[in-house]
Amino acid sequence: MASISGPENPSPNIYIPPEWSSAAEAVAHGSLTSPPPIVLVCGAKNCGKSTFSRYLLNTLLLRHKKVGYLDTDVGQPEFSPPGFLSLTVVDEVTPDLTIPHMKTAERCLFFGDVSSKRNPTTYLNCISALYDYYHKEYSNGDDSSNIGLPLVVNTPGWVKGIGYDLLVDMLKYISPSHVVKINISAQSKNLPDGAFWLDEDYDGMVNLTEISSARQDSLNRSVLVQKDARLLRDIRLMAYFRQCFSSNLNISTIKELAHALASHPPYEVPISSIKIRHLHCQVPGTEIFYSLNGSIVGLAASSEGPKDLPWCFGLGIVRSIDTLKGLLYVITPVPQGTLEKVDLLLQGFIQIPTSLLQVQGSRSPYMSANVLSSS
Repeated sequence: MASISGPENPSPNIYIPPEWSSAAEAVAHGSLTSPPPIVLVCGAKNCGKSTFSRYLLNTLLLRHKKVGYLDTDVGQPEFSPPGFLSLTVVDEVTPDLTIPHMKTAERCLFFGDVSSKRNPTTYLNCISALYDYYHKEYSNGDDSSNIGLPLVVNTPGWVKGIGYDLLVDMLKYISPSHVVKINISAQSKNLPDGAFWLDEDYDGMVNLTEISSARQDSLNRSVLVQKDARLLRDIRLMAYFRQCFSSNLNISTIKELAHALASHPPYEVPISSIKIRHLHCQVPGTEIFYSLNGSIVGLAASSEGPKDLPWCFGLGIVRSIDTLKGLLYVITPVPQGTLEKVDLLLQGFIQIPTSLLQVQGSRSPYMSANVLSSS
């Protein structure tokens, strides 16, 4: 029977090459300085960026009580569901390097899509806002008793065309102290050699380390593991909404989760108390409720965060809408105390996993017809 953890089950035999260990140790060895290191990890798709970032995070945590993690991969984020850009402060070692782990972010922004292609400007603005927050809260060197918080920046694997331009802009804005570039044997897919993002007249210092992908065949050629990105995103979403229930409950399969969500009492949200913002498209006023019904939305506070980029607290499923009573019914693992701050629903293109909608022998409430009153 299908499992919520699916293909992300731990693999204890993960291999960390000596080259990776040396790169991580070199960063960590010099991390007890002020200002703290800011390390950006980049490379082509499936080259091992996330695994190396987790390993580096663990290495830094052996020397620091806390380490920041800025996740810029909206398709395969580390600690949050798909569609988010986030800054997470991590205070414990990740025991299994093969799988992502859900954590509550210090600050996050709901981009609402699994790729930056649709709106690269907003994508960069989100990254800038999160880095500015980190810089303000954690990296100021005014207090000599606090050397600050090291930061690991994980990046997407889109490194060609517009993706390359976005990475260059990101590197220039963050200006990391260390850059770790992971190369594969297919040279045409790699980033350019050297410090490709720097202008010729740049006279500052940057530590650039180039390492090879960990997975190689007998001829030392990179072996890229082809991931089913859509399936992995669905699993992450299901793991997120599994948090609506106590860990003591026996919910380990997709069918069990689908039944649990369908019977879970939703929060009642007065329509008059919230605003609705569509992130990447325009929806006619007469169609707003139809577009919301059965959708996943970001739960945000309009008064918190940078201009036009409200801080988000998590995701919710709009289970149904009662226009006569003026109520939205929302399922979310976000605590009630935090929900009291929410006055803005952000709708993007993050969808309920189809596996939750097509459970055999069960009728999903999210696929019901005639939910809205005709009056």
